[in-house]
Amino acid sequence: MTPRILTRATVAGLAAAALFGSAACGSGFDDSGKDAKQSSGPANLQIMIGSSGDAETKAVQDAAAKWASASGNTATVTPAQDLTQQLGQALAGGTPPDVFYVDATRFADYASVGALEPYGDKVSNKDDFYESLRNTFTYDGKLYCAPKDFSTLALEINTDLWAKAGLTDADVPTNWDQLTAASQKIKAKGMVALALGDTRDRIGAFMVENGGWLMSKDGKQPTADTPENVQALEYVKSLLTNGYAKFPKQLDAGWSGEAFGKGKAVMTIEGNWIKGALQNDFPKVKYQVVPLPAGPKGQGTLSFTQCWGIAAKSKYKEQAIKFVEAMTAGDQQIAFAKAFGVMPSRQSVRDQYTSEFPADKPFIEGAAYAQGPVNAPKMDSVLRDLEAGLQGLAAGDPKTILSNFDKNAKAALGG
Repeated sequence: MTPRILTRATVAGLAAAALFGSAACGSGFDDSGKDAKQSSGPANLQIMIGSSGDAETKAVQDAAAKWASASGNTATVTPAQDLTQQLGQALAGGTPPDVFYVDATRFADYASVGALEPYGDKVSNKDDFYESLRNTFTYDGKLYCAPKDFSTLALEINTDLWAKAGLTDADVPTNWDQLTAASQKIKAKGMVALALGDTRDRIGAFMVENGGWLMSKDGKQPTADTPENVQALEYVKSLLTNGYAKFPKQLDAGWSGEAFGKGKAVMTIEGNWIKGALQNDFPKVKYQVVPLPAGPKGQGTLSFTQCWGIAAKSKYKEQAIKFVEAMTAGDQQIAFAKAFGVMPSRQSVRDQYTSEFPADKPFIEGAAYAQGPVNAPKMDSVLRDLEAGLQGLAAGDPKTILSNFDKNAKAALGG
C-alpha cells in the first residue's frame, strides 16, 4: 500500500489534463448522467480497481462473483496497471467502467466535471460511514460515493531502541512537549528520534493537531496561511533543525518505514500499511503503535481513502449501487480486512475489527479526528509546489511556504 500513497501524484497530471481537456471541449460530462439510457435488466458491470496485489484482486473478484451469482448479473473486475491514468483516459474517452476505485486525491477532479454519479444518498445507512470519510467524498454539498476503506497515520516506536535510549512506557509521547522531551533523550544517546516523510501527507498531520488545515471544509477556499498552521510548521522545523527528526533521504531510505525498519530512527509516523511492509522486509523489528502526539489544539491525524465511484455515463446505475452496497456491507468489509489489510469504513464493525486486529486500534480510532486530503480540483501543480517548500522546511520560512500555497490555490480555483 505504501507505494500508492507515496507516488500517487506522479502520473496524475496527464490523465487529469485529458479529462479536463475533454470536458472543456464539450464532452458532455455535466449532462451525461441525465442522458445515459438506463437498463433495468440484468447488468454486465465492468469494474476497475487499483489493486495493492494478488490478495486484493482475488478478494474483490470473489466478492463480485458472489454478488453476481446471487443477483443474476455479471460483474467483471479488472485490476488496472495504473488506475489514475487508465481511468482518466476512459472517462475522457466516454467509455468508463461502470464502477471503479476513486482515490480521495482525485475525487474532486472527477466530480467537478460531472464524471461521477452522485449516488451517496441512496446507499443504505450512509451515516454509518465515518464522518471524516463522508466529508472527503462530498462535493458541492452532495455525497458522491461510498467510502471503500481507509488508513490513518499513527506513531510507531521501535521498542528495543526505545529501551536502549533509557526510555520506558511512561515516556511514550502524548503531546508535542513530550515528543520533544523524548527526542532530546534519544539524540543524547546518539540516535535519530523520528523518521518523518517530507510531504504534506505526513507533515500535514501537525497542522491538524494545531487546529489548522490547507483548505476550508467545503474545498472552496485555501486556509494555509494561518497562525495555527505557521505554528505547526515552526514546530516541525524545530524538530528538523535540532536533529530530532530527519527526512528519509537523509537516512538513506526511500520512505520512513524503510528507515524505521533499518533501525535508523527510533520512531516514525506512518499508516497501517507499515505492518505488512515490516513483516515482509524487516520481520525481526519489534515495535508498538500509539496515537500521534496531540498538538496544542488536540488530537489529529490524516486519513487516506478511496470510494466506489459510479460513472455518470453508466447505463447500469441502479445495479451498480446494489453492487456497491454489497461491497460495503459490514461483513464484506471485515472479509476484505482479513484478506488484504484494509480498515472498514463503516463504524458499526469497528469493534469487530479491533477484536480481530487489536494492534491496529490506534489507527482505526484516529478516524474520529482525522483530516482527509485536499478536496479541490485542479490542484496538482499547487500541491507539487507545496511539497517542494516542505522538503526545504529546515532552511525555509513556514509563513512563506503557506502563503505561497494560498496564492497558488486561489489562482488554480479561479479566485
